[in-house]
Amino acid sequence: MNLVNVLNYCTSVINAGGGAEAGVPTAIGNLVHLGFIIIQVVVPILLIIWGMLDFAKGVMASDEDKIKAGQKKFIQRVIAAVICFLVVTIVQLVINVVGSVTSDNSTGSAWTCAKELITGKAS
Repeated sequence: MNLVNVLNYCTSVINAGGGAEAGVPTAIGNLVHLGFIIIQVVVPILLIIWGMLDFAKGVMASDEDKIKAGQKKFIQRVIAAVICFLVVTIVQLVINVVGSVTSDNSTGSAWTCAKELITGKAS
């Protein structure tokens, strides 16, 4: 809900002819961009590490059932890591495509603000 409020504020400032102060505030843009980086990089790395630990527990136990369970959990976490990485990329792609296609100024301004938030290029 906060992202909607930021985009609403950004759009109203741009539509009011805000000039240099128009756009997403730098601190908010950098914070949202940092969140996207964490989702795209840190979360997949942590998921893979946790999967490796689960797999290693099964190998250390020398039990065939635990090895298979660890292997299954490892594969699930690798798939989740790939999905986390791709979700951010897909969101960036959709916002870039929709933002470039939109010709309406009010809607285009909202997409411009969303692009600034995701890419971290806030004014």
